[in-house]
Amino acid sequence: MVSISKTKSAVLPLSAPTVTAATESTVATATGVCVTVHGHFYQPPRENPYLDAIERQGSAHPFHDWNERIDNECYRPNAFARIMNDRGEVTGIVNNYEYLSFNIGPTLMSWLERYDAEVYQRILEADRKSCQRLNGHGNAIAQVYNHIIMPLANERDKHTQIRWGVADFRSRFDRNPEGMWLAETAVDYATLEVLVAEGIRFIVLAPSQAERCRPLPNDDNPDPEWHEVGGGQIDPTRPYRCYLKPELRLQVSNQLSPLSSHNLSRGNGHKSSPATANTPYIDIFFYDGPISRDMGFNDVLSNSNHLAGRLGQAVRGDHRPAQLISVATDGETFGHHKNSTEKCLAYAFTEEFPRRGWTVTNYAHYLSQNPSNWEAELKPVTVWSCSHGVDRWQDDCGCGGGGGWHLLWRRPLRDTLNWLRDRLIPIYEQAGSKLFRDPWKARDEYIDVMRDRSPANVDSFLERHQVRELDAAEQVDALRLLEMQRHALLMFTSCGWFFEEISRPEGVQILRYAARALELAEDVAGVHLEKDFIALLDQAPSNVECFKTGAEVYRQLVTTAKISLREVAAHYAISSLFAKYPREQRVYCYQAEQQDFQIQRMGSMTLAVGKLQLTSEITRETELFVFAAFHLGGWDFHCCIQPFGSSRSYTMLKERLFGVLQEASAAHAILEMVRLFGDQSFSLRDLFAEERHRIVRLLSQENLTRLDQLYTQVYRENYGVMMAFHRDDLPVPMELQVAAEVALGHRCLTAAKALEQETENSESLLADIEAIATEAGNLRSQLNVPEVKQILERVVWRELDALLQAGSGLDEPSSVKLEADIRTIERLIAVGDRLRLNLCLDRSQELYFNSLYSQIVPLCLCWLQRRAASTGENSVNLVALDIARSDDGWDLPSIRQLLELGQTLAVDVECWLNQLSRSPSN
Repeated sequence: MVSISKTKSAVLPLSAPTVTAATESTVATATGVCVTVHGHFYQPPRENPYLDAIERQGSAHPFHDWNERIDNECYRPNAFARIMNDRGEVTGIVNNYEYLSFNIGPTLMSWLERYDAEVYQRILEADRKSCQRLNGHGNAIAQVYNHIIMPLANERDKHTQIRWGVADFRSRFDRNPEGMWLAETAVDYATLEVLVAEGIRFIVLAPSQAERCRPLPNDDNPDPEWHEVGGGQIDPTRPYRCYLKPELRLQVSNQLSPLSSHNLSRGNGHKSSPATANTPYIDIFFYDGPISRDMGFNDVLSNSNHLAGRLGQAVRGDHRPAQLISVATDGETFGHHKNSTEKCLAYAFTEEFPRRGWTVTNYAHYLSQNPSNWEAELKPVTVWSCSHGVDRWQDDCGCGGGGGWHLLWRRPLRDTLNWLRDRLIPIYEQAGSKLFRDPWKARDEYIDVMRDRSPANVDSFLERHQVRELDAAEQVDALRLLEMQRHALLMFTSCGWFFEEISRPEGVQILRYAARALELAEDVAGVHLEKDFIALLDQAPSNVECFKTGAEVYRQLVTTAKISLREVAAHYAISSLFAKYPREQRVYCYQAEQQDFQIQRMGSMTLAVGKLQLTSEITRETELFVFAAFHLGGWDFHCCIQPFGSSRSYTMLKERLFGVLQEASAAHAILEMVRLFGDQSFSLRDLFAEERHRIVRLLSQENLTRLDQLYTQVYRENYGVMMAFHRDDLPVPMELQVAAEVALGHRCLTAAKALEQETENSESLLADIEAIATEAGNLRSQLNVPEVKQILERVVWRELDALLQAGSGLDEPSSVKLEADIRTIERLIAVGDRLRLNLCLDRSQELYFNSLYSQIVPLCLCWLQRRAASTGENSVNLVALDIARSDDGWDLPSIRQLLELGQTLAVDVECWLNQLSRSPSN
């Protein structure tokens, strides 16, 4: 018997594009018209430097933060891109990353790995499949680690950015990158030197970045004529070889390590003409500028036919054996900036392009089949998003401005961070040389720790790099130094300069990185740089009156956000009033060990006293604290922290505090805490945002419950009055309408929460929600219950998953249960429609679609074979289809119900329903 179970098989389109032998040959050799669509997927690092986590961002509502929002709008839709029919039903689900050329910033990949593992794995799987399809050349290329503007970085930072980007890429994709994406495509010849030295074969640039080009010299034509293309006229349909200018090569190679110099001299291992045999080079693809701009700013992505037509305008009609139509844009264009355009890509990749005989390929594969036979020289310093070189990241060039705001802050901000970087170098070298064999090599390989901060991996890293066995304090200093350098690189993330104002979140974020680097320098070396740093920031004028300069931005938005171990202890202490922590608890990037804890309540007052060991997972710094957290009731808290002294003093402190609590006097308790701990205290506002929000909701719950009861009473007492208004088609008084919506919303949420938790009583709970929907409809009430929407989406997925996993056959008993389970799913979806919740059933749709081809369609085929055998028709070869079966009969009504469930989920199953309905004689 074929079981209906969830499998891990690949999601396939209902009708895959026909691939002819000619097309297969084109894929293997990359001849004819080839198409590469490159997506630069990137989000700036948003993590709190002290917590290693992104805190809630209100501007991203209803999502937790902007990474989550853009994941929902772009990264996930591209991993499960729909192909739709005219009825709005899904006919195929495509992993666009299998066809896109792409780079994904390492900081974004780290976020996806942690918070959306399914999409993360789809991206890795897509690269593996593209490698299989394109002779070992995957779609993914690397990116400089945290999106710094490479021409503005010093030589050492250039190397580290590339080495970190390569190492991060290798650890994820299990191969070396062939190409690398430069932040903002910012490039100069010094950057090319480092790319070549680090083994990067090609990069992608804008056409405006080329100065001139010519065919490669050869024996027949040793000095071809140069063509000036500085206005963006370069032909983007071929790759170009860029030889490193000898004078710049000499200047840079003198600073390289012996290994790097060797890498330079070998010229990437390609064959060169005799005139350039020993000259190092890198290959460059120039994307089609006009089409790429149209993709970002016009309606080219409105449908796949439009996209293909626009790409077709770039096809050269000179009968060359191969040409590449290459476009590049921000990956977030596909779904975030332009809603649902991932569907356009999916259909274009699998249907539209193959229909035109075009090959979807990537840069590495095309280059392997069509080596560069033209040479290009670049303008000195360029990017794709500024016409003034790299001034957008260092000067008031006008790019990115608007609303009458100046950009005069950019140069002082750049100068200030350069000043800090240069001051940190000798601190790192002097302190690091006492701990590391080679401090800069340790920094380059610190990416291994950034990827995996497990104690065993950190120990292994330290063993490889330490000058001798380090004691615990020296290990802390070693990790602090490396973190200082990590933050010194993060503070140059390009987004800090990209927009119009220094006090925007992007500018504040890079200043927070700088503040953390300053703090670590002081911790390790005792060097105080912050005062001079702030003085330099005072030269950066802000457009916002309340700040005036970058110095005040730093004081108001950066200094106030610093976090010490004492603040972490206060967070834990206040939280412990509401959460029963185990002995060991992770608090963001800190390990909290509760060595003692006691809590007592007296009326509305609660007092918790404890002993807490906190250890940073990042730097291993650790401290033992004593805390007392006092909740006076309502919103009033008083928390005190101090380092642990002795067991005797701690015992006396506990006895004294709990003794005072028995007096039931909040004033006496606080006075005693001040006497024992000192004047410094913490309150609710000092908690980290996530926990503060949770406690605020808890404290509000009692009031909200009373209000819900009040509204419910008003609603019940006036239900008849409201119906009378509706019968006479009169507007219901707002007060009564609000009471009804609040009361029904509360009932609906309560029932939905119970439905998610209780599977035994699900029938009556679902009936309750249906009754509420009926009431709301009668009263013409729109319930504001976003949480119910999310619950129903999860319950639909859960019920569908259980149905697909539990079905072990379609004999009579299981057919009855199958019918009931399907009916439950249909009712859940229907009640969501009646409540006008606009349920998002994408995940349920994906689950069903996967099982459609792995399980349900085989059921259809088995039944069709039985019918064919009984009528003498040509039978279906189940062996060729690798479908198991037994001698039991198939229940046609049950198969039909499974297919009709697909219709409910907006999946195209019409052809299979038609097959089952077809008369045997037809």
